[in-house]
Amino acid sequence: MKLNKYFLLVAFSLVAVFTVSAQDDVDPRRKQAIDSLALEKVKDLSKYISIIGDKKTQFSEAQRVMDRAEELFADDSEMGVSSLSREEITYYKVREYFERLMALNYDKVTIKWYDIHYISDLEKQPDGTYVGVITIYQRFEGTSDDGLSYKDTTKKDITIYVKKKETQIAGRTIEFWDVLLGDVRVTETSA
Repeated sequence: MKLNKYFLLVAFSLVAVFTVSAQDDVDPRRKQAIDSLALEKVKDLSKYISIIGDKKTQFSEAQRVMDRAEELFADDSEMGVSSLSREEITYYKVREYFERLMALNYDKVTIKWYDIHYISDLEKQPDGTYVGVITIYQRFEGTSDDGLSYKDTTKKDITIYVKKKETQIAGRTIEFWDVLLGDVRVTETSA
């Protein structure tokens, strides 16, 4: 009889542990919304990069867009830059990347992102954060009035962080899942 009580106690303990830990898990219905939000933020970044890189964009507008783009990222995130003319990949803090993009010595810059998709599902980390990876392809074209031209296609992996956060609305604490972009890693560069 004592053995049955012991097993019953262990069973209830395990149920309680799984119930508590499941409260921090992403509900399957929520996961679809989170995936959509992550892809939307990556698409927003794509638009912002096009605006910042466009030589017709006014300086003040580029600064405003850089501020908005920075808000998409987790602290200390970096963006990779590659070139067909060198093997190494250089990583810059997000703001520095945008500033360098704006200062490129081309008269016309066109940047297009395409084939945006998840390559890894969200995985829970020990701190409760979920991490995933979205892959994009970037087509860069820069031309100068004096005939200078450069084109490449870069495959990039963008780390995605999903964290549970809290906010106060009308005196009530509301929990929600937020998505932040992390490092943008270059995985391949081709002509």
